[in-house]
Amino acid sequence: MSEELEDFLTIDDFDVGGKTVLFRGDLNSLVINGRVQMKERIEENAKTIRELSERKAKVVVLAHQGRAGDAHFLSLEQHAQLLGNLVDLKYVDDIIGPAAREAIKNLANGDVLLLDNIRILAEETLDRTPEEHAQSMFVTRLAPLADIYINDAFSVAHRSHASVVGFPKVLDAGIGRLMEHELRALERAVDNIERPCVYVLGGAKPPEVFDIMEFALERGVDSILTAGRIGNLFLYAKGQIPLKVDKDLFGSVDRARRIAEQGGKRIKYPWDVAIEVDGKREEIPLDEVKPNEPIYDIGEKTCEKYEEIIKDARTVIMKGPAGVFEKEGFAKGTKRILKAISDSDAFSLLGGGHTSAAISELGMAKSDHVHVSLAGGAFLRYLLGKPLPGIEVLKKQ
Repeated sequence: MSEELEDFLTIDDFDVGGKTVLFRGDLNSLVINGRVQMKERIEENAKTIRELSERKAKVVVLAHQGRAGDAHFLSLEQHAQLLGNLVDLKYVDDIIGPAAREAIKNLANGDVLLLDNIRILAEETLDRTPEEHAQSMFVTRLAPLADIYINDAFSVAHRSHASVVGFPKVLDAGIGRLMEHELRALERAVDNIERPCVYVLGGAKPPEVFDIMEFALERGVDSILTAGRIGNLFLYAKGQIPLKVDKDLFGSVDRARRIAEQGGKRIKYPWDVAIEVDGKREEIPLDEVKPNEPIYDIGEKTCEKYEEIIKDARTVIMKGPAGVFEKEGFAKGTKRILKAISDSDAFSLLGGGHTSAAISELGMAKSDHVHVSLAGGAFLRYLLGKPLPGIEVLKKQ
């Protein structure tokens, strides 16, 4: 076991048979036209839930969907149906009321109970310390009915929410299998780096990517390959293409210039790009880009150069696609990079919502040396070396 995970108790450290386990899972999924879609998060959480059930634990699943006020804020009734395809379970549209508490008390060994969307409770998302959350009605109503708390939702580990930090203060607590996989991969890619270490950074959120770049450069990253909107922004900042930049991106251009100077030759930029001409993909060198012309992908020359750098790497970290992969004809750059990572011998860590979406849509050969994180904000915070409240509270005291 890695040094990092020695700080935590896992399922293997508990005799869960006959015990009531509060399981904080992540079932939060894409919703299309009001229908919840079966996603990898549900499938991966089901594996840990099934293991607990097979060990004769009484499993109470705590999970959320969306945020109060948004269109994807739904009950977990549909999730119960999807999860029920993978694990035998019961569902109750209650959380801390009499129906939920009675259902928990009536569980037999091996039973699984899914409670309703915990974010229905306003106190779940209040900005409180773990100690304060431990005194909440949510925790004080359910904790006395349980013996053990297991968190398998790394994707919410950056949030100081009641279900994340409150229960570990009053119950024996550990991490689930998915959390184990996430922490092992992050520890290997971020803390125990094999070099050369290469970052592939694309997507469309400059502030997030800039933070990662600055942190990586300070820690001595060997190469940073830029693509997507990030790559285009750097090319503009360096005066290599005449892009129109929105007023809200002026600050990003100045910061890009500073980072480019800091990184020097370690930062790589696209050599050619793909634009749309008469509804079709056309690749052009940088000096042919016209003012205000949208760039949708990296070109062939850039793909080849990035593939060579990835081939020689020992560690690869990727956040964000290389272009607008959703647009017909412009998935080439992202597909080529994903294949290069899959074919490489490097240990690779891929994360971020758009990256996961690209992998789901374009496909990627599964490999023991490639880990795709199912988290967003927590993944980013870990990459930046920042503590995560939901992880800190689970460490052995």
